[in-house]
Amino acid sequence: MNLKKILPENGPPIKEVSKYIEKYKNDLIVIKYGGNVFIDRNIFNNFISDISILNKLGLSIVIVHGGGPRIKRELDKFNIQTKFIRGLRVTDKKIINIVENVLIDFNNDIVKSLKEVGSEAISIHTKKNNIIEVIPESEELGFVGIPNKINDEILLNVIKEKKIPIVSPLGLQKNQTYNINGDNAAGAIAKSLKSRRLLLMTNVEGVLDKDKKLIEEISSSEILEMVKNETITGGMIPKINTCLDAVNNGVTAVGIIDARPKHSILFELFSDKGSGTLIRK
Repeated sequence: MNLKKILPENGPPIKEVSKYIEKYKNDLIVIKYGGNVFIDRNIFNNFISDISILNKLGLSIVIVHGGGPRIKRELDKFNIQTKFIRGLRVTDKKIINIVENVLIDFNNDIVKSLKEVGSEAISIHTKKNNIIEVIPESEELGFVGIPNKINDEILLNVIKEKKIPIVSPLGLQKNQTYNINGDNAAGAIAKSLKSRRLLLMTNVEGVLDKDKKLIEEISSSEILEMVKNETITGGMIPKINTCLDAVNNGVTAVGIIDARPKHSILFELFSDKGSGTLIRK
């Protein structure tokens, strides 16, 4: 394999890359890309190029994407007001149809963009190859679901063909579509596959300490302490809960990674330094 040909010039050093390719050779990596970082097309294109590089290096990866800002834009277009409870969008019949269409559109965009850079990807969503069965989160939230069962076989068959499964955070219960929080969907898939890594790509540096300095590695008990003493607050808490749930249920480690710097995903997987925060059990 000609690494020089595949890797970007401003990526991690080739010597380190070779070592880590060996390390991840027989493992699965689940990557969740938040909708917030996707608004910027440059970041989107950088992501597409990095994912294609992982695929060409022979890594087995599953991508789960978000889509919040795109959903909001579409709802605004129809003048539909939505309210949030515990950070989750209350989703009625009309809203779930819009959410489903937006996420499937986005999914197709990712698949098409990967094809353009020479990597085959397969769409996975409620209208095609659905892999997530859900139970409703709560009555007041409407069509918002919690993953209940993952069909690993579909994912593993796609990976076996050296293709990349691209999963929308949607699931079904009795043929009804439910919206799922993207982190929860990714966490459920990572647990089901017992993946080596779950990477949550977002628009923050990672987990910060009291002095706003990045914490490079942390254990689940230390992180619980930070939630208790309110170093970690707000929207970061559900993300942290997903991480803890994953590392306590068979995922080796979870990374919270800033998707904005170029090739942060390659630096996380293939360099000694890593990027963002790594959470272990």
